[in-house]
Amino acid sequence: MLPSAGVYYFPWEINNSVPEGEALRTFGRLCCYDLARSEAVLTAQHSSAQYQVCVDTKFVEPFQAQLGSFYIVLGEAEYREETSSPVVKARILTCVEGMNVPLLEQAIQEQRKYFKERQEQRESSTS
Repeated sequence: MLPSAGVYYFPWEINNSVPEGEALRTFGRLCCYDLARSEAVLTAQHSSAQYQVCVDTKFVEPFQAQLGSFYIVLGEAEYREETSSPVVKARILTCVEGMNVPLLEQAIQEQRKYFKERQEQRESSTS
């Protein structure tokens, strides 16, 4: 069975407001990978801050971890006692090195705008 499409979250948006079990997509540079613990950390820069997203890689192993490369992850948010922000349980982890990150961010913003407009149209047509 394929995972649900997942809502795009920027790495700096992944916090306690993301519901547990919600399918999500995010991205970042692979800065570290621990095969023994099945954990990877993706990082992303936004403004002057550096953000980290912890990824559980149990379901996507073995994979060729390329430290410093850009990855997109699709998975579910999972809360653990030892972390303050959710861990993404990866179902798909894809290396997309060379991708235009500003263009991806713009595409995510456009998609959100489109979904919002579509939702507003549906609400106005039902009332």
